[in-house]
Amino acid sequence: MNNATIPKTSFIQKLKSTSLVSQIIVAIILASLLATLAPESALAFGILGSLFVSALKAVAPILVLILVTSAIANQKIDSSAELKPIVSLYLIGTLSAAFVAVLLSFAFPTELTLDLAGANANPPQKLTEVLASLAFKVVENPITAVATGNFIAVLAWGLGLGFSLKHANESSKAMVHDLSEAISSIVRLVIRFAPLGIFGLVANTVATTGFSALAQYSHLVAVLLGAMLIIALLVNPIIVFIITKKNPYPLVFTCLRESGITAFFTRSSAANIPVNMALCKKLDLHEDTYSVSIPLGATINMAGAAITITVLTLAAANSLNIEVSFATAIILSVVAAISACGASGVAGGSLLLIPLACSLFGINNDVAMQVVAIGFIIGVIQDSAETALNSSTDVVFTAAVSHHITK
Repeated sequence: MNNATIPKTSFIQKLKSTSLVSQIIVAIILASLLATLAPESALAFGILGSLFVSALKAVAPILVLILVTSAIANQKIDSSAELKPIVSLYLIGTLSAAFVAVLLSFAFPTELTLDLAGANANPPQKLTEVLASLAFKVVENPITAVATGNFIAVLAWGLGLGFSLKHANESSKAMVHDLSEAISSIVRLVIRFAPLGIFGLVANTVATTGFSALAQYSHLVAVLLGAMLIIALLVNPIIVFIITKKNPYPLVFTCLRESGITAFFTRSSAANIPVNMALCKKLDLHEDTYSVSIPLGATINMAGAAITITVLTLAAANSLNIEVSFATAIILSVVAAISACGASGVAGGSLLLIPLACSLFGINNDVAMQVVAIGFIIGVIQDSAETALNSSTDVVFTAAVSHHITK
């Protein structure tokens, strides 16, 4: 009897030790083979994808509400004069990333294969309608907002509660933090089932449309990676040059090599904090500054997340034939940048904020969550590149400000 249980235990342990990325890659390959060899059987597995999308729909609104509330309420006020310019660069970099993503999405529009049966979208026709829609969404009852997936109101209530709780006693703040950790653990559990969900989604998609849908994903990945490379190799160096008046590329390439590569494979800004701390020490930066700016950057410096949110949202709008004016897209940039600052703490956090941006265009939650699921499929590349950009930029901006102040 013991002999019979040993192989099972060994298999489960081996499965647990396999990275999520590896599991997703295997799921995509197996689903493609099944859809090619037995299309009817592949269609039956579509229920796994539907269950995964439904689970994401259930957890996303409450995740945004609690994470944003906790992040604001537990933010430590630091008096260091050097921290303010670094935080300013974090915000400028994130907003610039969203703007670049808008430009590339307009230049190279992407369409996605979505299940639009019963889908509805009520896109605003003018900029004034966008602003009016935003205003009405903001003032919705929070319980209704969470229940219906009104992410604009969820974000607004999260910000409001967070700022209100900043002056609460420490026990109240600790409770909110513990609640955010609990919600995050539930989300991590849902995401652990991503390989099964993606297996169902890919099997159903390939069996229904062939490999044309996967070809669309390659175009989507190209736009995402293009935007991230522009930020890493053009926009960030320009910002550093403006601050330091020196050639920025030695610093930029050092950070990409020693921080970006590690972050690419760990896919976690938080896990890369010790690497960034060691790099800052190697660059001879002020410890009082980088000991605060690096952990803070892992939370709010989210250029890669802003790109992901913007590109996938505009792809969803394009797939629904929604005409998006440039002015409306700029508003999307701001929303994406603000949302991205709260995207840390959970794997795939930026993807779970896509419905918030989609709501700007009247895209319902069902369609938005399909886009999120597509994000998980391409996340093998997208999430790694996003983390590499986010984490390496933390050191780039910290070093730029430190060199400027000490010169």
